[in-house]
Amino acid sequence: METATANFDIQLTTKSRINEFDANNIVFGTQFTDHMLIADCIDGEWQTPKILPYGEIAYNPAIASLHYGQSIFEGMKAFKGQNGEINMFRPLENFKRFNISADRMCMAQVPEEIFIGGLEELLRIDAAWVPEGEDNSLYLRPFMFASDVYLGVRPSQNYRFMVIMAPAGKYYATPPKVKVETEYIRAAEGGVGYAKCAGNYASSLYPAKLAAAQGYTQLLWTDAKEHKYFEESGTMNVMFVIDGKLVTPQTSTTILKGITRDSLLQLARSKGIEVEERRVSVEEVIAGIQSGKVTEIFGAGTAVVISPFAAIGYEGSDYVLPEITEKSVASQLKKTLDEIRQGKIEDTFGWVWTVK
Repeated sequence: METATANFDIQLTTKSRINEFDANNIVFGTQFTDHMLIADCIDGEWQTPKILPYGEIAYNPAIASLHYGQSIFEGMKAFKGQNGEINMFRPLENFKRFNISADRMCMAQVPEEIFIGGLEELLRIDAAWVPEGEDNSLYLRPFMFASDVYLGVRPSQNYRFMVIMAPAGKYYATPPKVKVETEYIRAAEGGVGYAKCAGNYASSLYPAKLAAAQGYTQLLWTDAKEHKYFEESGTMNVMFVIDGKLVTPQTSTTILKGITRDSLLQLARSKGIEVEERRVSVEEVIAGIQSGKVTEIFGAGTAVVISPFAAIGYEGSDYVLPEITEKSVASQLKKTLDEIRQGKIEDTFGWVWTVK
């Protein structure tokens, strides 16, 4: 797959930091590659994008995004292939979703040649930062924020789009213990739950902090009206194996349309696993754990890929889930997904984008 490439103003670093990187001790989101992309949209016109050495950027204290929250992002990954090539996973889907988020937040649309072309250019320049290893990857963070210097409440007229990249390893060292949230909400119908906007994550911090104090790693969000139905889990979509079927809440204005989620559903169907996208009640799941009908619950997302849960907490009780084995649905799906992304098996879905 190829995309049109913009002209980039490229300034390379005079001193790489690659020797400071230890691929055996990766802490997610703490170390960044040598370069970053910056592209400004001024009065509706995109300026020449720049690739610069990674570093600080200056802010005016009246910049609109700091006051009114016009800020969106995507999470993506690049992988080292079998022959040393660099593969991105379904970048066009992230590009499309990024602009859906931009539309909901009244922000500028980013052209494909800047979004995809910029990612390719950065990956060519910082190719040495893509780590090898089964659970290792290079995390890609495209984001955009309002850059007007103006305190009036209206959509900004100017925006800055950026991409930074960080080596990533396994997100959770052990299966997380999650709490069913029945007081606070992540999103309500008609809101911005389906967009990857910064405010969605800011509002989740306080209930997550309360759950952490109770010994939980993450939250399982429920619907805003009744708290009866599951929606998402923290930064992940959530999936259940019920009577051998892979079941997940259907996407809506309150649930992010996850690209990993969609990939796993397609993989499951290709393996002959029955898939259901429907409302999943808390009552059904708790009863299913107790009866043995629910055998797996796991999160799915770019950062975690697949994260099986050890237990879920609900109304003061913890419900322990069976240990994941090589035959578990989660294990089967993760193995196949990893092999596709790393070029170990044929990509019959057309998901892998090899950087030329």
